[in-house]
Amino acid sequence: MVKEQLIEKIQTHKARIGIVGLGYVGLPLVLRFGEERFSVIGFDVDPVKVQKLNAGESYIRHIPADRLQSLLKEKQFEATSDFRRLSEPDCIIICVPTPLTAKKDPDLQYIEKTADAITKTLRKGQLISLESTTYPGTTEEILLERFRTTGLEVGKDYFLVFSPEREDPGNPKFSTRTIPKVVGGITPDCLEAGRALYAKVIDRVVPVSSTRAAELVKLLENIYRCVNIALVNELKVLTDRMNIDIWEVIDAASTKPFGFTSFYPGPGLGGHCIPIDPFYLSWKAKEYDFSTRFILLAGEVNTSIPYYVVERVGKALNDRSKSIRGSKILVLGVAYKKDVDDVRESPALEIMEILQHNGAVLSYSDPYIPRLHKMRAYDFSNMSSLELTEDLLKSQDLVLITTDHTNIDYQRVVDHAPLVVDTRNATRAVTRGREKIVRA
Repeated sequence: MVKEQLIEKIQTHKARIGIVGLGYVGLPLVLRFGEERFSVIGFDVDPVKVQKLNAGESYIRHIPADRLQSLLKEKQFEATSDFRRLSEPDCIIICVPTPLTAKKDPDLQYIEKTADAITKTLRKGQLISLESTTYPGTTEEILLERFRTTGLEVGKDYFLVFSPEREDPGNPKFSTRTIPKVVGGITPDCLEAGRALYAKVIDRVVPVSSTRAAELVKLLENIYRCVNIALVNELKVLTDRMNIDIWEVIDAASTKPFGFTSFYPGPGLGGHCIPIDPFYLSWKAKEYDFSTRFILLAGEVNTSIPYYVVERVGKALNDRSKSIRGSKILVLGVAYKKDVDDVRESPALEIMEILQHNGAVLSYSDPYIPRLHKMRAYDFSNMSSLELTEDLLKSQDLVLITTDHTNIDYQRVVDHAPLVVDTRNATRAVTRGREKIVRA
């Protein structure tokens, strides 16, 4: 009876939706549910973020403020830092960060704190969905165990599912609505409720047999990318020694209509998912006396690439009778990928850290990142983006391209910079000054 009442509320758009974590995953969900005329309440621990959202301001570039303002005007959305209000939503979706510790172990404090807050307010008829990427077993071991203390029965009084987020910020081909949604439930009734919720806002819902299977789906997706990127990064190092253009090789191989998928090298791994998620599975595998050798090897290769980039920078300067120490180096692009305003786990930051340690005089320019802030592993909070003028380019000893934003004129960069190290093949269309370009 409880399940039927909840599903009816969802199908008639009377269910109130709660989104915990209003970042790159949570905020698109707010907009998507709002577009389908659901009432949405957003929860976040950051009061500045809450204040901006309630004022109709978007702090994420690819999410336009007018969409937020429309929901606020219709009184369909409000943001709050008061987690005592978690009893209000009928469906709660958890989209909090899952980083790594300094020792590369899973850091689940944000999931744990959210689970504790929900435990205090959990009531009959609620659906809880965890979307944060994590190791198989998290939904059962952290959320379910805490919720048991309430005396409510899962699958009967309340419903618990895992549905991995699949956001790809800045991707014009796919949106929250069009990316298929995988859902796994603790019980069959949990799964039914979860499918009913996501089917109202996502074009295709893909059910799996358990929350553990759903948790592993996201890890597999990102491990697949991690391993293949490590492969081409390792080949990039080899082909540099062999004087072969790895980009030409990949482009030619990609003409094969079957059995090959293109992956491209870069300065390292970036974003919240690919550099982090594989370690979640490697950590969990130890519980089963199993070593995930491919994953660990891929991690080693990808972690080494920023050092390789700095080595190439040093050689390029040395060939011009200069050293890294004292050289003025402009880092062009610090976002983790092109055309986004997101620096999470950006390899550019690791490269900057190594360059700074070696005595480089650093600056950066990125049209999407006006200022850097203090992060868990890095502190470049004293640095702001410089305007990419001809005078700035001429004043540098070297320009290091770490992110290939499409709105940058790379011919202009090469024309005016004395030396360019390109980690993204951003200068492939440049026709003048190619002798100044070094691939890394």
